[in-house]
Amino acid sequence: MDETLEEIGAYLELSQGEAIESWHVRHGELTATVSRTSIDSVARFLRDDPRCQFVCFVDACGVDYPEREKRFEVVYHLLSPKQNIRIRLKVETDDTSPVPSLTGVYPGAEWFEREAYDLYGMLFSGHPDLRRLLTDYGFDGHPLRKDFPLTGFVEVRYDDEAKRVVYEPVRLAQEFRSFDFLSPWEGDAPVLPGDEKAQENQ
Repeated sequence: MDETLEEIGAYLELSQGEAIESWHVRHGELTATVSRTSIDSVARFLRDDPRCQFVCFVDACGVDYPEREKRFEVVYHLLSPKQNIRIRLKVETDDTSPVPSLTGVYPGAEWFEREAYDLYGMLFSGHPDLRRLLTDYGFDGHPLRKDFPLTGFVEVRYDDEAKRVVYEPVRLAQEFRSFDFLSPWEGDAPVLPGDEKAQENQ
């Protein structure tokens, strides 16, 4: 299986040139990093080329690395039923640079890209209906970004006097606590004589 994946990776790099920034096979999986502006043409090649035949769009998701200049990765998974192999495509971007939508190549990408837009704020150019999918209308922020607060910005409750749902700023009745999650029945791990020597050698 790894030999087939290596062949596909080398063939993809040879065919698509600079559009493929890097590729590798690890743990029986082929992963290729594609330049942002070329993802739609690479996906079309993978779908239409008789040697590849990645005709099945499995899913797309996002990853957030706030410390990077290009903080986001859009990750696509494609399947070739003919060869029974998968490929993972990664595209690096930031919160202002749109990634070309794959809806023209794989119509099934529409909801996955909407989800990435909603939860991460990733932009997709050429998407037919890029709007929020899982959060409410007027939701503030993107909840899967790593810098999004755990409590959110607003809380929702039903107001009996107003007879409607109201949004209010978050008010915490108490601060978050930090728990050690140690079992009270087991107690602390016993420190045996000589343990300090083992810690020094680590």
